[in-house]
Amino acid sequence: MQVNTSTLRNGLKILTVERPETETVSLGVWVNTGSAFETQDINGISHFVEHMVFKGTKKRNSLQISEDIENVGGQTNAYTSREFTVFYAKMLKNDIELATDVLSDLVMAPTFDMTEMTKEKDVVIQEIKQTYDDPSDIVFDYFQNTAFQNQPVGMSILGSEEKVRSFNDESLRQYMHHNYAADNIIVAAVGHLNHEAFVKMVEERMADLQPKSDFIRAKQIYTGGNFVENREIEQAHVLIGFPSVSYHSEQYYHASIMSTILGGSMSSRLFQEIREKRGLVYSVYSFSNAHLQSGLFGVYAGLNAEEIRQYIPVVSDELKKICQDKVSDKELNRVKVQLKASILMALESSSSTAEVIARQRLIHGRVIPTNEIVERIENVTKEDIRSIAQQIFTQKPTYTLLGNLKEYPSYDELQKYLHI
Repeated sequence: MQVNTSTLRNGLKILTVERPETETVSLGVWVNTGSAFETQDINGISHFVEHMVFKGTKKRNSLQISEDIENVGGQTNAYTSREFTVFYAKMLKNDIELATDVLSDLVMAPTFDMTEMTKEKDVVIQEIKQTYDDPSDIVFDYFQNTAFQNQPVGMSILGSEEKVRSFNDESLRQYMHHNYAADNIIVAAVGHLNHEAFVKMVEERMADLQPKSDFIRAKQIYTGGNFVENREIEQAHVLIGFPSVSYHSEQYYHASIMSTILGGSMSSRLFQEIREKRGLVYSVYSFSNAHLQSGLFGVYAGLNAEEIRQYIPVVSDELKKICQDKVSDKELNRVKVQLKASILMALESSSSTAEVIARQRLIHGRVIPTNEIVERIENVTKEDIRSIAQQIFTQKPTYTLLGNLKEYPSYDELQKYLHI
């Protein structure tokens, strides 16, 4: 995969992958900002900015933004995470300049009209309430907040109703001024395009973007702890977590492979032992989420509340086993193939490829060649798996439960079960 890179005079990086055999182009603006870059008094503003830029710019109102894209059969959307905000589109090859114009307009010239803002606050507050009403969703917010207490990386991406109500046009402009700068943004496009022509399109529209961001990146320090919410629902939701590795760790793929062995598929240890063999849960899986400075490993289960006391010792035993027993060659090879396949399959999609190259450039300062990633996966050994498991699972746990809870192991009991 040949990645073309250009840098504008303001420092804005533009990446492309030319695929002349295709009929479409996927493109977007990736901003290295999100809820982990907020302070408590503006929690939720990254997500609210993402919503508000679609409510109108100096050139287009909200309807025109949608119609300009949809009238030519294109698609556009955006999302906010803890460390990234992304605006993206997919168009037919002849409409790349229109898509570039719309996306740059969103970033460069939002109006933040107060009438539109009042309406959009109600929309976002409905989203907050909907998330709270979905126990399988809100439990992950509780989990993150418990793992990183009193820190931006632990705060909700959506914020609270009170905070959203407090935002105004000035607070949004100030946030964008501090965070939306050329050194903090990647523009990427993949598909049927010409690199030089695309660079010119971006330069004509984003050359005036300020060069330097000036936000202060808060430290990310895992705390761990216990959170329980009783709620009259049919199923209980249980999360057990530990500090894991950051994007920059040499053990990044060690943790990914270990997590996949434990609970990344239907052939994984947790699924086979806890669901298939014992029938204790409806859903069980593990994950290793990396952040820029930290990481969080977790095991999630959805089950009947009455089964929690049986479930905790079993899942604890599986975590201890992978710390003490060598992984089999069969397991390790199967998971390596799964990871390599998922990476290579994703790169067949222009949208996924644009996402990969933009995020890698923001996180690592370079696009990592696919063969280098494959080599790093291949080089992971059974001893690496045992080592990363011991490193993670001997740390203080995060224990989060939500449901109609009558009896379950306490935090102290969990720690005794997990003692390695």
